[in-house]
Amino acid sequence: MDHEPLHREFLAFLKALASYFTYRLTLAGLHFEKGKDFVVDALMMKRGANTPLFLHVSVLTLALAVLVGGGIFSSTSVVSGSYPGVPANPLVAGSADDLESGGVISSSVTPVTVISDKPRDKVIEYEVRQGETISSIAKEYGVSENTILWENDLALTGTIKAGQKLLILPVSGVSHKVVSGDTIYSVAKKYQANPQAVIDFPFNDIGDNFALLTGQELIVPDGAPPEKPRPAPTQYLAQQNIPVVDLGTTQFIWPASGGFSQYFSWYHPGVDISNLGGGPIRASDSGTVTVAGWPDNFGYGNRVVIDHGNGFTTLYAHMSAIYVSVGQTVSKGDVIGAMGSTGRSTGVHVHLEIRRDGTALNPLSLLGK
Repeated sequence: MDHEPLHREFLAFLKALASYFTYRLTLAGLHFEKGKDFVVDALMMKRGANTPLFLHVSVLTLALAVLVGGGIFSSTSVVSGSYPGVPANPLVAGSADDLESGGVISSSVTPVTVISDKPRDKVIEYEVRQGETISSIAKEYGVSENTILWENDLALTGTIKAGQKLLILPVSGVSHKVVSGDTIYSVAKKYQANPQAVIDFPFNDIGDNFALLTGQELIVPDGAPPEKPRPAPTQYLAQQNIPVVDLGTTQFIWPASGGFSQYFSWYHPGVDISNLGGGPIRASDSGTVTVAGWPDNFGYGNRVVIDHGNGFTTLYAHMSAIYVSVGQTVSKGDVIGAMGSTGRSTGVHVHLEIRRDGTALNPLSLLGK
């Protein structure tokens, strides 16, 4: 018997079968792509207005499938056995020993309650309790410390007390009340934020054409207040032969809050402490003010120099405002000015120098002692 024709016919059959499956798969893929494009278009209509409904229906369908499928395919019924022929539900019937011995509950499993992490939809008013700080409140509500400072105009003081009412935003950033002429993009630019983040924040009531209503409250996620205009230079020149009282303790404190933007080096005889939202600058130690102003109209910008009467001096530069005058005696921690970016500077920060007998020292080796 000649098997060659049968062999050729079988190969031809396999080839035809492969071609058929390839065609069907290609056709199914095309249908899938069309269906996917339709779903995407539906979800993107009106800037995603249908997306929440789609998600809710999907989650509900999945939950129903789990409940129905669990009852059908699970070997243990979840129905309490109060009817003939229906086994007792091991999760609600019997003693703890019976349950564990039956393998239903493992002693190694710790039951927990999963709480939905749903974002808040509005600004809340919070009353400060005894012993609380801005840091602890910010951590409790999952926002940055600066968010609380900015929203409550605390940037210059940074202090709170029990019973004080604070406004807490739902996310880190700033809030903005819309005025005539505002647009999404102008608001985002003002607060150095991403306009898409403003649009995407689910509780900002923004129309289909991105129109804003005067008086409307917007949340600007990750925004920061605009830098205040630089004040005109204060021309307080240092006086000569100012009597200096020996008040210094050589125990220096941090003059401001923020992060480091530049460290001490041979070409940078101090440290830069930056804070986009500004904030108060405090005297690192007690002493007498010998310079307060912008005497050279360049370089350090508005600055304060304090002589601590023990060979040490401190310099605080690039201030946006100065609150002391030459010859004034200050105590450690007194507010002497506000952070800014005057002089040769980029960004809001304070440049701090600590010198001993005129020699610049690394402030990081002295601060916080």
